[in-house]
Amino acid sequence: MQILQTFSVCALVGSLALACGKDYLSKAELMDPETCKDCHPKHFEEWQSSMHAYAGDDPIFLAMNRRGQRETNGALGDFCVQCHAPMAVREGATTDGLNLEELPQYLKGVTCYFCHTVKEVTGTHNNPLVLANDNAMRGGIADAVENGVHKTKYSPLHDRDSAESSSLCGSCHDIVTDNLHLERTFAEYQGSIFVEPPFDQSCSNCHMNGSDDVVADFEGVKSRKRHSHAFPGVDLAIIEWPGITEQRALIEEELRTTVQSRLCYNPATNSMDLNLTNVAGGHMFPSGATQDRQAWVEFVATVGDAEVVTSGVFADEDPVSAENDPLLWQMKDFGFNAAGESEHMFWDITRVESELLPPSVTFDMTDPAYDHSKTRSYPMGANPRPDEVDVVVRIRAVGRELIDDLIASGDLDERFRFSIETTNLEGSRLHWTPEAAGSDLCVP
Repeated sequence: MQILQTFSVCALVGSLALACGKDYLSKAELMDPETCKDCHPKHFEEWQSSMHAYAGDDPIFLAMNRRGQRETNGALGDFCVQCHAPMAVREGATTDGLNLEELPQYLKGVTCYFCHTVKEVTGTHNNPLVLANDNAMRGGIADAVENGVHKTKYSPLHDRDSAESSSLCGSCHDIVTDNLHLERTFAEYQGSIFVEPPFDQSCSNCHMNGSDDVVADFEGVKSRKRHSHAFPGVDLAIIEWPGITEQRALIEEELRTTVQSRLCYNPATNSMDLNLTNVAGGHMFPSGATQDRQAWVEFVATVGDAEVVTSGVFADEDPVSAENDPLLWQMKDFGFNAAGESEHMFWDITRVESELLPPSVTFDMTDPAYDHSKTRSYPMGANPRPDEVDVVVRIRAVGRELIDDLIASGDLDERFRFSIETTNLEGSRLHWTPEAAGSDLCVP
């Protein structure tokens, strides 16, 4: 039996040049995600399409880092790259990320080895993860099959059913600068209803949906819950990247049910009142780099064949601006520098005015804290009640203004000017008519 087991291991990982009889692969071998795909092909394929894999290759990140290093005279240091290419920092291959394009691919992005060798979380933000730096891959399976490729260890930090697991994800997704708590996804989640019973939803419960499958193509491995490693959110690659079509579909599905809309005609004010609720999010909508994100409402009211009130109607190549659109409803963090001027370079942001949709804190409608939605009115002015109104929430992972600014400073190639896609949250789309509204004049 031992001979057969050794043969199976050697056959499975033969492409790694693993010599029969060798105990385990070395740390250097395990650091390369290409090593993992022999036994975990589905995990690898999903991860390869994800923003975790892409993080160190993103042209916008590279441009922001170049500009930040220049404008802070190098004081930015490893602030950005410690999250976008953590293994490169920890292996001493970079101190500021300016040489990332020269480094081997296995040191870029958030890799298999980086996540699965975390042994401790020592803080709540800016990647406070401690690695074991060994050849044991940690996961949420307590009875993993022994193998000759790497050691295995159970870790509650990697168990999606453990409350501890959210700290592994969340502490990398909260960013604190010298000036403020800039990105707050983990803090937002901790203040939501999903942390407490009866929900007890970890980050992975939502962002790593599972299905019954084998977790490794290896002798003796049985079918159990296998977690997706695609991690869909908002961002999408803007260069040629594996699985981009599949990732786009996952993102659209993820966003589809996030925001719920309700549109009512108010005869007392002759206005259309739009209510948006962050139904499915365990954090704000949007979240993450909200000083860069652009989410807004497209609103079109029609009387007869004439569009009488419009807001948020922008072509996909146009910037989103309230300059000529006083009714524009944007959901983002508006950043300002020390002089009180509008700012989107994070190292210069000292204050934000937040216009985000909050997450649920209770589902008890009698609780005063239940209101986790926001309402805006669209006055019809001198126009009569509209015959039709169409509403949809739209989002761009990064705003056009930031892209144009990076191009103007010479840090981003002009070919990326229109590379950020605009996505419609189809679950927020409403078509209001008096007939559809009924007696309460509301849809839905």
